[in-house]
Amino acid sequence: MHDLRELLRSGLFRRLFATRLVGQFGDGVFQVALAAFVVFSPEKEATAADVAKAFALLLIPFTVIGPFAGVFLDRWRRRQVLLYANLLRAVIVLIVAAQVVAGHSGFLFYTSALAVLSCNRFILAGLSAALPQAVDNERLVVANSVSPTAGTLAATLGGSVGVVVRALVGSGDGANALILVVGAVLYMTAGLVARTMPRDSLGPDENPDTTAWSELKIVARGLREGLEHLRDRKPAAAALGAITANRFCYGLTTIMVLLLFRNTFNAPGDTNAGLRGFGTAVAVSGVGYFIAAVASPIILRHVDFPTWITVCLIASAITLAASAVWWRVVPLLIGALVLGFLAQGQKICTDTTVQRNIEDSYRGRVFSLYDMLFNGAFVAAAAVAAATLPASGKSPALLYATVAVYLVAGIAYAGFRVASRSAHQDRSSVSAVS
Repeated sequence: MHDLRELLRSGLFRRLFATRLVGQFGDGVFQVALAAFVVFSPEKEATAADVAKAFALLLIPFTVIGPFAGVFLDRWRRRQVLLYANLLRAVIVLIVAAQVVAGHSGFLFYTSALAVLSCNRFILAGLSAALPQAVDNERLVVANSVSPTAGTLAATLGGSVGVVVRALVGSGDGANALILVVGAVLYMTAGLVARTMPRDSLGPDENPDTTAWSELKIVARGLREGLEHLRDRKPAAAALGAITANRFCYGLTTIMVLLLFRNTFNAPGDTNAGLRGFGTAVAVSGVGYFIAAVASPIILRHVDFPTWITVCLIASAITLAASAVWWRVVPLLIGALVLGFLAQGQKICTDTTVQRNIEDSYRGRVFSLYDMLFNGAFVAAAAVAAATLPASGKSPALLYATVAVYLVAGIAYAGFRVASRSAHQDRSSVSAVS
């Protein structure tokens, strides 16, 4: 708590934190409206392929835009990115709302939604890259516990507000459009909060000599440089591999749970009940995120990062196997709570490991690679779910395959840790002899 109080005494951190909270609250509102229009419309039958398309729409920009975000976040003022990207997506959300009112779900609708989510890519990567500029190295663990986790909770709360608004005003397109307008107002507010920070306060520390246009042409080289920088920092690379496996499994589980609430636990025609049920699962998982934010700094005083990452992966396998075997609501909700706690606990370790091992001039590119892996794993999970999951969401074979992936990832990461310790001891012995 002392470190948290110290963080909140920093005006720059408070403003960066507020920008995240307001913006991610808007993300939750926007995503509920999008899901309600695409997946939970009463006149539409939701299949695994439909759900996969919706998640792909949400996450592909995070994967495709990632390389560009990294290059520009290492040259553009990050405060300016937070300001203008928020204002731009507010305008685009209003265009999406107009499409929803008109009942259009064609090319313009999906293009506009992708544009909003592409802005999100710049904003979230910018928030992560800017965080070390707002806090000192000693408090990065606390900052990474509080800031992204609180942002996730804000998104969860925003989603819950969207569900409540939809329940109060009805389930038609007009209700979805109203929710979108609320999201646009929140995005505009986040941009205005970002404007209160000094223009140069969030870095980057150095400006490349090349122009933005020439840098755009060599995005591939920028990615390669980020990968090379990451390759020489094996603790960060291994942590990224582990979180990618976790995210793939979490994606499969999320789609499974969504279909269970949409078509199995509730009547397929009762879309509001399905949305409420899935929203409850997301909210319960968000509580797990919050517990992780509080508990992780305490746990990490007694356990090192690699150990906690290994525990999170193996415990996730056990939790998933135990919670889903009965295919009932209450065990699944308990599992959502524990999996949320473990997933966020692992992410806190990963964020801090990457930030501590990557130089600031490369941080934007590496965090963009991080996001590509993180969200690309979820898109891959959506593709697997579309090919294997029935509309009911009930597939014991896929469930236990997911458990197996968790276990293999945990064992592999533990093996990396042992190998790294042995290599370090060998180097120490050689140095002592010489």
